[in-house]
Amino acid sequence: MALQRMDNVGIVVEDLGAAIDFFLELGLELEGRATIEGEWAGRVTGLGDQHVEIAMMRTPDGHSRLELSRFIRPAVVADHRNAPVNALGYLRAMFTVDDIDETLERLGRQGAQLVGDVVDYKNIYRLCYVRGPEGLLIGLAQELSQAR
Repeated sequence: MALQRMDNVGIVVEDLGAAIDFFLELGLELEGRATIEGEWAGRVTGLGDQHVEIAMMRTPDGHSRLELSRFIRPAVVADHRNAPVNALGYLRAMFTVDDIDETLERLGRQGAQLVGDVVDYKNIYRLCYVRGPEGLLIGLAQELSQAR
C-alpha cells in the first residue's frame, strides 16, 4: 500500500483565537472549528477522557492543513514552544510566501518576531524563522525569480 498524502500537522495552543488570527494573517484559510470529545477520541490519542477544541486551517492551494488544538481536558503536560532550532522533536512548519518583507510586516502586527535574519540562499530563496503567538516557530521561504 502506498502513502497517499500528508493530511495535516497539529499544533497545540493555549489561545485558539490568537493562533487562528495569526495563521489567517499568514494566508491560511479557516476550514472549520469543532469540539472533539468522547470515548473514541481518547482511544485514538491514548489520552482517555479528553475534550479538545480544534480549528482546521487550509493552505490556499488546498493541499496542506494545519490542525490547531486547545486542550480543555486533560491538561497540557509539556511546553516546547520556546525550544531552540536545534531541539529534538517536531520543530516548525515552513510556508512559501510571495513576499517575505510584506509577510513579516503583516505578521508583526500580530505580534510575530523575526528570529535571526532574513537570508538569501544562493539566489534561490529568501528564508527566515518567525516566532508567532505563544512562541510558535514557523519558517518563511520566498522563491526568488532567478530560480524559475
